[in-house]
Amino acid sequence: MNDTLKAMEARFSCRDFNEKVPTDEELNLIAQAAIQSPSAMNMQGWQVIVVKDKSLIDEMDNEIMKLASEMPDKALYERMMERGGKIFYNAPRMIVIAICDPEEKGSEVFDCGIVAENIVIAAQSLGLANLHCGLANLAFESDKAEEFKQRLQFPAGYKSGIGILLGHTSNPTAPHVPDQAKITIISE
Repeated sequence: MNDTLKAMEARFSCRDFNEKVPTDEELNLIAQAAIQSPSAMNMQGWQVIVVKDKSLIDEMDNEIMKLASEMPDKALYERMMERGGKIFYNAPRMIVIAICDPEEKGSEVFDCGIVAENIVIAAQSLGLANLHCGLANLAFESDKAEEFKQRLQFPAGYKSGIGILLGHTSNPTAPHVPDQAKITIISE
C-alpha cells in the first residue's frame, strides 16, 4: 500500500485537540495541496483561508455555540455540551474554504469537497489531526456573519463552504471501520 492510501486508511475525525500548534511549513504544505485540487472546467471557485488567529477561531466557536443554544431543537447544543462545549474542540488552527455562490456557476459545492479532502489527507500525511467541520458554516449565518467574512478576507460574493480543523491530539482514535457493503461492482 502506498503512502497516500496509508494516510487515507489511518485518518480519523479528531474531537480532542491539544495545544500543540502546526508549524507554518505544515500549514503551507496543506494549503498548497488544497489549491492543487481539480475543479470543474478549472474554475477554481474557492478561496483557501488559513486561520492562525486562535482568538478569532474561539470567537467563531462561541458564536456558533450561542446560536445552537437558541435553537428550538436543543439536540445539537446538548451534544456539543456533552463533548466539552466547543464546536471546534479547541483546535489551534483552521482552514475555511470560501466558495463562489454555487447558483452562479454550479460546481463549487462539489469542488469544495475535493479541496477539503485534499486538506485532510495532506494533514494526515504530515501527522496532523484534523476534522471536517460543516458546523463552521453556522458562524456565517449568525449576526456576526459579515464581520467574520471581513476578518477572514472572503472575496466579494463568496460564502462559506466548510471549515477544516487542524492541530495535534493527545488521544488518537481509530478510524471508522469501512462498510464493505457500500461497494458495488458491475461486471460484464
